[in-house]
Amino acid sequence: MDISHCDLCPRHCGVDRRTETGFCKSGEQAHIARAALHFWEEPCISGTRGSGTVFFTGCNLQCVFCQNYDISTGQNTGTAVSTEDLCRIFRNLVQQGAHNINLVTPTHYAAVIKAALEMEKPPVPVVYNSSGYESVDTLRSLEGLVDIYLPDFKYADDRLALRYSRAPGYKETAGEAIAEMLRQTGPAQFGEDGLLQRGTLIRHLILPSHTRNSIAVLRYIEQRFGREVPVSLMAQYVPMGRAADFPEIDRTITQAELERVLGEVERLGLRGYVQELGAADTAYIPPFNGEGVKL
Repeated sequence: MDISHCDLCPRHCGVDRRTETGFCKSGEQAHIARAALHFWEEPCISGTRGSGTVFFTGCNLQCVFCQNYDISTGQNTGTAVSTEDLCRIFRNLVQQGAHNINLVTPTHYAAVIKAALEMEKPPVPVVYNSSGYESVDTLRSLEGLVDIYLPDFKYADDRLALRYSRAPGYKETAGEAIAEMLRQTGPAQFGEDGLLQRGTLIRHLILPSHTRNSIAVLRYIEQRFGREVPVSLMAQYVPMGRAADFPEIDRTITQAELERVLGEVERLGLRGYVQELGAADTAYIPPFNGEGVKL
C-alpha cells in the first residue's frame, strides 16, 4: 500500500498523498467526522448496545446521491487523527460497550487503518464497511485484521456506475473484491446472541427507477457466490447530494419498486435482511459533528 504513488483503490490515481490529493480528496492523515455507537445497522451488527462506527471523510467512489454527501465529497473535512489517536478511538468505543468496531468508508485510509490494527487489535470484531469498489491487493494486505466485511454491491449495470459514481468496471471490480472478502472470512459465523462474529454480508441499495439493476445485482450474487452469503436489501434511499441533477433518482423508492426487488430475493432463495420503506428518512443519518473523535 503506497500512498506516495497511491494505489489503494481501483482508480490507481498515482498521486503522492503526502503533498496532494487524488480522486478521494484525501491526504496522508486519516480524517474522521464521527466516532460513536450506532443503532441503525443490520440487527446482527448493531445488536442491543450499538456498533462502534467510525465515519471517515472522503471517498473513492463519490456517488452523486451519497447519503453522507457532506463528508464524502469535502476535501479533508473532519478531524485529522494519528495512528495512536485511531487506536484510542477504537478503545473508547469498546469501553462504551460497542459490539464491534465499524470502519465506515475506510478504503482510501486502508494504510492508516492497517497500521492502527497492527498496533492494537480491538477485542471485538472489526467491520470493514465499504462501497465494494476495492482493490484486491489492498484487501489482501488486511487479511487477519478484518473480521467482517460489509460491502455494497451497487451496480450490475456499468452504465449506471459511470453515470452516478464515475466508476468504470464497477461490476467486475466489486465482484472480484467480494470474492476476496469471502475467501478471507469464510461462511458467516453468528454468536448465540445473533451477532455476526465473522463473515461477509453484502448490501444493496435500491435506487429509484432502477429495479432492473437491483434484480441483476441479486442474480449475480446468487450465481457467483451462492445462496448462503447473507444479503441486506436496503430501501433507505433518500435523494441527497446532487440527486436533484438526475431527475430519475430525485425521489425515494416506491412500495411497488421494493416489492418487485423483494420478489426476486425470494425467487432466488437469498437470505438476510430487508429494510422497510420507513428507513428512507434523513433522521437515520447521524450528525457529523466530530463526536467521539477528540478524546
